[in-house]
Amino acid sequence: MPERLSHATLHLVVDLLIRNAELVATVDTDRREIPNGWVAIEGGLISAIGGSSETPPDAQRVIDASDCLVTPGLINTHHHLYQNLTRAHAPMTDKPLFGWLQELYPLWTANIDEEAEYHAAWVGLAELALSGCTTSSDHHYLHPRRAGDLFGAEIQAAIDLGMRFHPTYGSMSLSVKDGGLPPDDAVREEDDILAESKRHVDRWHDRSHGAMTQVALAPCSPFSVTPDLMRRTAELAEQLDVRLHTHLAENSEDDEYAIATFGMRPVDLYEDVGWMTDRSWGAHVVRPNDAEIARLGAAGVGVAHCPSSNMILSSGIAPVVKMRDAGCPVGLGCDGSSSADSASLWQEARLAMLQGKLVSGAGAMTARSALEVATRGGAGCLGREGELGQLAVGSVADVAVWKLDGPTFAGVVGDPIEGWLRCGPTSAWHTIVNGKPVVTDGHLVASGLDEKLAIHRTIAKRFQGID
Repeated sequence: MPERLSHATLHLVVDLLIRNAELVATVDTDRREIPNGWVAIEGGLISAIGGSSETPPDAQRVIDASDCLVTPGLINTHHHLYQNLTRAHAPMTDKPLFGWLQELYPLWTANIDEEAEYHAAWVGLAELALSGCTTSSDHHYLHPRRAGDLFGAEIQAAIDLGMRFHPTYGSMSLSVKDGGLPPDDAVREEDDILAESKRHVDRWHDRSHGAMTQVALAPCSPFSVTPDLMRRTAELAEQLDVRLHTHLAENSEDDEYAIATFGMRPVDLYEDVGWMTDRSWGAHVVRPNDAEIARLGAAGVGVAHCPSSNMILSSGIAPVVKMRDAGCPVGLGCDGSSSADSASLWQEARLAMLQGKLVSGAGAMTARSALEVATRGGAGCLGREGELGQLAVGSVADVAVWKLDGPTFAGVVGDPIEGWLRCGPTSAWHTIVNGKPVVTDGHLVASGLDEKLAIHRTIAKRFQGID
């Protein structure tokens, strides 16, 4: 029998039916894989799932998924969308993290405004949607006073595209004169930061099942905020019942700074300021030792694994298999587009699989493991297990449909999931968010792409000082 909502809630004609899939990979609690499967969608939720032996409902709209793999939409748990305005900026392509940041902070701070933030977010989220991403976080920590409402601008971009969005209100309070990395005009007073944090949560955070916008609080890093702000933000997040996000144990420079400045390693500092909790998820987490991994796992701290960024900045390879085994929810992150440069969740999933095999053994990270990280793991980081990251009745109708044909996938006849990630590169054929198409037949549904790209290019030239 197919899995369905009750007769009282299942309409005779549903909104959307995805049918004839070569395989539906539900990534649900039972990890069901359904050959010749179908997925029915009603009111933004999944209303029924079945295979060839069950009769699907009639639908107002039907997607034929022949020769396709159907998966939950992928989830991006760490990004800096505004940074695509300095993508592949030539002077920065050979620097590790600290030098890279110190050179780019002045460009970002001097040029960011609402128009720039909106177009960077719109273009970045569109790129993510084309890669099968249905939900994205964004760690936006740059809020110069003259720049306007940057947080609201990026949320509006997500609304206009129809993407599910988890922006985090980031902050920096520790400038160069205080021993931090950011320039003086990039930081704000801590009382102001906390007041703004509460204001944005009150305005934007939707607690309902299937919410399209939720907000987390995200002081940037140990080298750009004080321990006191970390503590006060954790207290505020507890009070408001929202999640916490920051960079954690990112590279050797991060280690050295924390030891020299605070007399402890980054994970010790994380615990000292009250963040060792399942309310939080850290970005990168490249350099924890085995004892620290055990502590993070026991606390249920989430991890945004950013394989491309970790390699391009020479930060290292995160011990993902160990962290998952310890109990950490591990999701994927593209990171900022001027470090990782490509916002493809499919690519990050493939790299996660390859790095996991390289570090932990060929059988330790399969395509199925990477798919779980890209879906269920991301939902865990965002605190939305069972709601996002799986295809199950009552879960949100966020679906990616992947075409597995042509020379790229020739010979993939036994295992569509392994073929999906071992072959490629590939993009999503259809991306469905909240039951609505965002990508159809490999193309963005939203209008105005060429116009927005032209405006984005003009703004990027301004950021990079190019006439």
